Order: sequence, then C-alpha cells, then structure tokens
Amino acid sequence: MRVNSAGPDTGWSFTNDARRVQIVAAAIETVAELGYAKASFAQIAKRAKISSVRLISYHFADKADLFQALVDTVQEQARTAIQPQVRAHHEPAAMLAAYIEANLAFLAEHPVEVRALVDVLANARREDGGPLVGTAGFDTPVALLVQHLRDGQRSGAFRPFDAEAMATAIRASIDAAANRLAAGDDFDPLAYGRELVTLFDLATRNGGAA
Repeated sequence: MRVNSAGPDTGWSFTNDARRVQIVAAAIETVAELGYAKASFAQIAKRAKISSVRLISYHFADKADLFQALVDTVQEQARTAIQPQVRAHHEPAAMLAAYIEANLAFLAEHPVEVRALVDVLANARREDGGPLVGTAGFDTPVALLVQHLRDGQRSGAFRPFDAEAMATAIRASIDAAANRLAAGDDFDPLAYGRELVTLFDLATRNGGAA
C-alpha cells in the first residue's frame, strides 16, 4: 500500500518524497513529448530512470493519482511564480497588470509543463468518460480575480462592470495562450501579455479616477 503521509512510524522519508518528485517530473516530460495517450508507466519509468514500473505503483495508487499529482505540481509552480509578482504591487490596476504579465511569463518559461497540463486536462478520462483528474481548484483564480475587481471598484480605481464576466474574460484570454503554446503555435507570449494588459486596462479603468 502506498503511504500518503509521513509519521514517526511510517518509514516515510525525504528519499520517498524525492522519488515522487522525480516520477512526476518524468510524467510531465513524457506527456509533453508523447501526449497523454502514449504516456504509459513504462515510458514514465524510462524517463525517470527507475528500474521498474512497480516503483511508480509504490508511490502512486494508480494512474489517476499520478496525473493528479502532475496537475497539482504545475498549478503550484504557477502559484509560486505568480503570487509574489502580484503582491509586489498595491494599486489595483498595477496588480491586475502584474497578474496578467506574470501568467504569460510563466507560460513562456515553462512550455513543457504547459503542454503536459493542457494535454492531461483535455484528454485524461476515466472509463466512464469522466475526467481522470480533479479540477476543483481551477475556479480559484477566477474567484480571486472577481474579488480583486470588486475591491478595485469599491476603491474607485475600476469603473462599474460585471466583475464575474470580466474575470472570466481575463482568465479565458490567459488560458487561450496556454492552449496556443500547447498546440505549438509560433507566437510571443510576452508580447501577447502586454496586449492583454492594455486591453484590460482600457476595459476596467475608471475614467473619472484621479
């Protein structure tokens, strides 16, 4: 049975954690290179340089567990990269601009992770056709954007508008860039991000603000 949490008597160690990280990294590389459909445990074990697929099964309960870890890992990498950029600002418009630019910078700097994430979310399915991985946390960025936009409206920095519609449009524009990168489109994510900053600054700004 795979151990899920460390305790004084579990025998879990930093070595186990390192092995999990190694396997997830190999899964990311495998999906990015071959696609989810061909990302077998054998292919992942080969890239992880481990002797047997049983080592994957020791650390992950099943395929769903492994690919959930892949999704969670990339999401956490994105949060770690983006949040400090946003929190470095205090004015609502500057924070929104930083959010957009940091998202596009992450996409530009992590193309392998982006390809793997997009492929898993699009194609990983259970036998009944349902999604293999959970996506409950994916609404969080939109919810946080809604809160930020409403805070900006209350402060007078943003004009009146439907905050949920605007947040959805911002997030959809960022996700569209991820899909383009995953599809191999030849475009500049950073230039795209600058255009989004201009677009949503014009869409949200309060013309009467000082």
